[in-house]
Amino acid sequence: MDISNPLEPRATAEISAPDLVEPQGVAVQFRYAFVADRQGIKVLDVTDLAHPRVVPGAFVPIDDARNVTISRTYAYVSAGKNGVALLNIEQPEHPRLDQMFTAGGELNDVNDVKIGAVDASVFAYVADGRNGLRILQVVSPEDSAESYGFSPRPTPKLIATYRTAGPALVVSRGIDRDRAVDESGNQLAVFGRRGARPLNHAEAEKLYLRDGKLYTVTDTPSGPPRPIAADSFAGTLFDHVRAFLH
Repeated sequence: MDISNPLEPRATAEISAPDLVEPQGVAVQFRYAFVADRQGIKVLDVTDLAHPRVVPGAFVPIDDARNVTISRTYAYVSAGKNGVALLNIEQPEHPRLDQMFTAGGELNDVNDVKIGAVDASVFAYVADGRNGLRILQVVSPEDSAESYGFSPRPTPKLIATYRTAGPALVVSRGIDRDRAVDESGNQLAVFGRRGARPLNHAEAEKLYLRDGKLYTVTDTPSGPPRPIAADSFAGTLFDHVRAFLH
């Protein structure tokens, strides 16, 4: 849906059966959308956001998939009676099941999952239907050997339960922290301040499109490095940053 004019939304594309069978939830990260449907998790290429396409073979079968949320290189799937399914999506077009977590069968009606980080730990807030709200610690210095890395493998454990008055069906997304920083502590962006805002559509596309073509990098360059004068490099870098910001 194109909602550039919120008062007049319009459909730009439709994807239905047999590609998607009764979709239940969707999460978008960068150039890909991960969709939970009655068959499991499927991946759409949304490089052209108005015209997404199904990625052939990008599918992980999961029984009773109800929703999905993304955190860096892992997808957390609300898998109903099967608990929470954790998918490795480091290669989005080749997702794979990393683990299923039920806390020994205690998670058996999972409708929704949201991820939040506090200090050095990461938590999953789980709407577990008739069982209420569950809290999982999925990354911690005590349990995750690579907890200070970019995307450590989750090591989930159930740490708390809150019995809701009725079935827990959904969890709202938490508020973004005031600053976004990289793994070395360098500030990358500011949220919730006057003048601060997310990238718009055109700005986001500059991250991966050049002249309408996908921009990629590789660890195997096509030729030897070319010498560039230091002052020339600094000027070129400044020009690129200035052009991007404007």
